[in-house]
Amino acid sequence: MDRDEIICPCVSLSRGEIVDAIKSYGLKTVEEVGKATTAGTICGACIPDIEEILKEVNGE
Repeated sequence: MDRDEIICPCVSLSRGEIVDAIKSYGLKTVEEVGKATTAGTICGACIPDIEEILKEVNGE
């Protein structure tokens, strides 16, 4: 897992930044990640990646 990998190119958010937000704020949904980071709120192409990260971090 590369923390520097850009997951949301629309807002230049990396995997590490998304993981940190999920852990810091206890995020559970793509919508919550979007509100906290703006990831997935422009074109939506990264939503499947965000869903996968949520599963990894939250142990689902």
